[in-house]
Amino acid sequence: MRIMRFLVLLCLVLISSPVFSQGTDSTVIDFERMDPVLISGSLDAENIKNYKILKRRVVKTMPYAKMAAFRIRAMEDKLATIKSNKDRKKYIKQCEKAIKAMYTEQLKNLTKGEGQVLMKLLHRETGKTSWQILKNYRGTTEAIFWQAFGSFWGHDLKEEFDPIVDYQIENIIKVERLE
Repeated sequence: MRIMRFLVLLCLVLISSPVFSQGTDSTVIDFERMDPVLISGSLDAENIKNYKILKRRVVKTMPYAKMAAFRIRAMEDKLATIKSNKDRKKYIKQCEKAIKAMYTEQLKNLTKGEGQVLMKLLHRETGKTSWQILKNYRGTTEAIFWQAFGSFWGHDLKEEFDPIVDYQIENIIKVERLE
């Protein structure tokens, strides 16, 4: 049945392509903007539903990942100019306090799945896992605490973004022009 659907889709694409059309009335299909779920032939309702849920999560959490990456880069640039450890710790605390004041209420409303997507996007944007960020700025003990706390809820702070495994997330970012 899936093969039949795929063949029908392929025939429609070929018939409507500019190569086979006679006049200037042709339909151009932008395959870059099509969802891979719809192209792949796996048109069952469950896959489409899961893809739409993932798409909603990525669209919702991507601005937070971008903001975090910007803040981390800015903080690292400023920390490079600060010499004493006392002043560095003081600056990190100030940054943390400002970020908490601005985003705590919004981030509290994220679902478990949105949190997992946010951690992957954070790794994608910064090149560091949530574990590495916590360890660098808050210390190993606190990173271990949050890893244990997160694992209780099904999160892994060491989870990385892999463009091959997470191809749907990468495609959603590309299609929705979130970069």
